[in-house]
Amino acid sequence: MASLIDEIHSLKRERHAAILAHNYQRPEIQDLADVVADSLQMARRASAIDAPVIVICGVHFMAETAAIANPDKRVLIPEPGAGCSLAETIQAADVRRWRAEHPEGVVVSYVNTSAAVKAESDYCCTSGNAVAVVNALPPDVPVLFLPDFFLGQYLKRVTGRDLDVWLGECHVHAGLTRELLDEKRAAYPDAEFLVHPECGCVTSAMYYAEAEGDVAGGRTRIVSTEQMMTRARASSARRFVVATETGVLHRLRRENPTKEFMAAAESAECRYMKMITLENLRDSLRDLKHEVKVPAETATRARRAIERMLAIG
Repeated sequence: MASLIDEIHSLKRERHAAILAHNYQRPEIQDLADVVADSLQMARRASAIDAPVIVICGVHFMAETAAIANPDKRVLIPEPGAGCSLAETIQAADVRRWRAEHPEGVVVSYVNTSAAVKAESDYCCTSGNAVAVVNALPPDVPVLFLPDFFLGQYLKRVTGRDLDVWLGECHVHAGLTRELLDEKRAAYPDAEFLVHPECGCVTSAMYYAEAEGDVAGGRTRIVSTEQMMTRARASSARRFVVATETGVLHRLRRENPTKEFMAAAESAECRYMKMITLENLRDSLRDLKHEVKVPAETATRARRAIERMLAIG
């Protein structure tokens, strides 16, 4: 493995490339990336970083987002088949149908969507700035939030906004249920709970966070993956149960070596995120493949929604 990592570093220098990895990537990918972050920070750093070649170690919509926001850079993804079960639940035609029924409406598209869906949207958001985006909207217009149902229900509760919420879900986060959270709360009564708002257990987590006298009362946080990093550093807790894809544990442990982090479910692993390997990362840099391009008209329309996302929250 050491020789392969050395080869990747050499190719990166030769190509003047930057490697951006999502928090859910394999540990060895995270360890050699220039940036490890959530979707929002990946998008921001792709725009800010001074490199003509950007390699996105994540899933395909992330590479599309980087390509749209950086038309002057070459954006590569090591495995073009790295898709997203959540993004597949919504198509551009679905958005157009809603708009036909709500001509004055506003569409807020979670970043976990295709470029074609973003092009039909008014705003993009991530779990890290979704509340800020919804709160920034005019108060009297209908709003469609898509595609994640659990995040949408969380937004309705937090913002008080009567959103239309698309019935999509991430297969990994949907599997993190209330029953799993209950088991971990009983097993680790001293732990702080970090729960991603896409999780199937998010409604229960909100109750636990607010309940007085509950075993985990006051020690439950509903946060994006990047906010998990901030919270873990700031918290006085020594033990954490983390409800999201298990890849995030590597960075949490690396940045907080004196604290203990446990997965709410070890089975919460995204097979698409794990499709990026050292071998196909090396091949991508060596052969400058697979380049992600978005049709110009789609990119122009989607760029507006992405730029609004980057400007808020």
